[in-house]
Amino acid sequence: MTNVIEPRILHLEEDVEMPNHPSFPVLIYAGVFAQDEAGMDRAFEERFAQNGWRGIWRNGIFGYHHFHPDAHEALGVARGSAEVQLGGESGERLRIEVGDLLVLPAGTGHKRLSASADFLVVGAYPKGQENYTILRSKVPRDVVAQVPRPRTDPFYGNDGPLLRLW
Repeated sequence: MTNVIEPRILHLEEDVEMPNHPSFPVLIYAGVFAQDEAGMDRAFEERFAQNGWRGIWRNGIFGYHHFHPDAHEALGVARGSAEVQLGGESGERLRIEVGDLLVLPAGTGHKRLSASADFLVVGAYPKGQENYTILRSKVPRDVVAQVPRPRTDPFYGNDGPLLRLW
């Protein structure tokens, strides 16, 4: 396996409409794949599947604040770049680009603010959480706190930073 990239850790406070997770931070892995790697969409899909993450899809990120109360989510940037906001209206603005990976704990608000024309994300969920709900208004934080921790890191598997940081 390649060298493990340590993620940036982002703790988000509760927002007016987004619960955000009370204990698990957002994990921001910069450049897990080289920017010039061809077929990055397939590479993310294969890596997620290999590590037991399911419900894999390709698309963008919605242009409105939303969250999943019943699932953690991995978002791998396969093409382009975007500015996103995490945590709701009072949350963090972040630029993500090809090769980056975000791991959002259940309850994390996220929204696309702007994106390049070719922006493409590959998303996935831990096994058993692939039938997720999309909400735009708050649920109690204890609801999202009950979502089980993933058994593996979506990119690094059994030895990934997620298992130590969550």
